[in-house]
Amino acid sequence: MRNASIWTAALVGAMAATALGLAGEASAAPRTLVVATDGNDSAAGTLTQPLRTIQKAVDLAAPGDTIAVRGGTYALTDNITITRSGTASQPISLGAYPGERVVVDGEQLPASHTPVGGSVPRAERGAVHQEASYWRISDLEIVNGPYGIYCDGCNGNVFSRLRTHDNYESGFQLQGASADNQILDLDSYGNRDPRKNGESADGLAVKEGSGTGNVVRGARLWNNVDDGFDAWKFTSPITIENTVAYGNGYNRWNFPDFAGDGNGFKLGGGSPAPAVGHTVRNSVAFKNAAHGFTDNGNPGALSLTRDTTWANAGTGFDADVPGGTATLTANLSVADARATAVGSKTAASGNSWNLGGTWNASAVLSTDPAPLTGARAADGSLPSAPSFLVPRTGANIGARF
Repeated sequence: MRNASIWTAALVGAMAATALGLAGEASAAPRTLVVATDGNDSAAGTLTQPLRTIQKAVDLAAPGDTIAVRGGTYALTDNITITRSGTASQPISLGAYPGERVVVDGEQLPASHTPVGGSVPRAERGAVHQEASYWRISDLEIVNGPYGIYCDGCNGNVFSRLRTHDNYESGFQLQGASADNQILDLDSYGNRDPRKNGESADGLAVKEGSGTGNVVRGARLWNNVDDGFDAWKFTSPITIENTVAYGNGYNRWNFPDFAGDGNGFKLGGGSPAPAVGHTVRNSVAFKNAAHGFTDNGNPGALSLTRDTTWANAGTGFDADVPGGTATLTANLSVADARATAVGSKTAASGNSWNLGGTWNASAVLSTDPAPLTGARAADGSLPSAPSFLVPRTGANIGARF
């Protein structure tokens, strides 16, 4: 497991440490606080005397500390709220004990069952609700929450190897004044929002805010009720790399008056939509209910390079803004239901539709997504899929995994 040696060193330190400072001010040296399903929140928080709840450990943690959560299911009756920040030089770490599976389950949270037409109070958004900076959160599985992770006003965080699925809103939402966050190797799927009949639950949303330096890398976003990725009303550039979005926007839950959009990547939006130049590289969108990639009214200088679409029910690459100033380079569209639609001011070069020819299933080595959608590598990175949607001609276009 990536960074396992760091966790191991921290845990060895915890076993040797005393509980001095746990109930009062933080000790000078960084500590490891251990949480286990059979722990006690009055305990020392060591490996042999673990705490019971993640929230207690969060409340005790100071810059430089590590929270190691032992395997098991943590059924929440109140959401995990993170408001204390680490520092750039001493972030706070929260993650699963090496080699163990941790499930954070929000099914019992009242906000998970907000009725149709209702709203979720801001403080109750998220099984994990974060308004803090400089955290490292990794290797958690977050399910059945009113959002999985909801982060508002968050800077300098790293979220890695998380699984957010079957939540009652978006699996992961970053918003507000939030900059320099990294979302790495996220799997977010099956998220739905019955209170809105599917209108807004995305796999990953970076929306309704601003802040430069936000990066998404190695994510898989699938079978969500609305979009795979959504950048609605986010006014600063986001970089997306090596990311996969598929099967989004279908009414798998039989919602009445279904309102899911179904784009793989929604790269803007609003009324009016802000002009912002998001970047997407080496990413793929397939079998979504609407478009693979859409500007959604964003007139900004989007940059899409070496991306691939296949078998989407709309277009592969869609420009809602005829005068948009996007740049599309070396992208590949295979057997989408409608032809690619780009704006009159779009700079498009070296893409499959520029090269000509017939780009159907027989034009690529494989249309079998199983290698790419299977188990991740041991370090959390995407599995290899060297033939998936690769042109038979060897043309140097489209994504490679």
